Amino acid sequence: MKSPDTNTVIKVAIADDHTLFRTGVKTSLSQRKDIQMVAEAENGMQLMNLLRHIQPDVVLLDIQMPIMDGLTALPEIKKLYPNVKVIMLSFLNDHSVISKMMELGANSYITKESGADMIYDAIKAVYQNDFYFNDLTNKALLSGLRTKRTAESSMPQDVHLNEKEITILKLMCEEKSTKEIADMVDLSPRTVEAIRDKLKTKTGTKSMAGLVLYAVKAGIVEQA
Repeated sequence: MKSPDTNTVIKVAIADDHTLFRTGVKTSLSQRKDIQMVAEAENGMQLMNLLRHIQPDVVLLDIQMPIMDGLTALPEIKKLYPNVKVIMLSFLNDHSVISKMMELGANSYITKESGADMIYDAIKAVYQNDFYFNDLTNKALLSGLRTKRTAESSMPQDVHLNEKEITILKLMCEEKSTKEIADMVDLSPRTVEAIRDKLKTKTGTKSMAGLVLYAVKAGIVEQA
């Protein structure tokens, strides 16, 4: 997680096959002094080619596109460019699809009906805190969790978290920033980041969404 910096300019790329939507997003974001639009693509394949030469901080990725859709491109981006944050975009509100995207490593999901302010807020949040949850993603994650519980009745038995790790995981699930957590538990931000990475390793998760799912499943935090 990165600490907020008023001088930071976030580099953003967008992949969407709808020209009017893409242009509208670019126009609205270009008016923000802390956002720089660095690339645009009409499909996932074009985006992957662009990423060889341009490294944005955040990618806005449409789910439904020709040639290569967002669901196919997402794991490729995460594998090849793990530091790039990905916000999925779609008109869909299918809980199973959203849950799958979050588990594949998406840093957030917002609908295309979302206004320019929400898109901007999501970009800022994933850049600074690695994730941006909203009502839609929360409901989808919990829905996916309930489905999984029919096949998995308990948490992995070989995972043991100490008190400090549990405390930090709870605060992460409350969407506290790294600096806020560091201040609350009297540790340095770097140490908090190290514990976060250790939590992912211990729990076998790859994203913040995965950690939230684990925390709920293990009874560390309660379902909403």
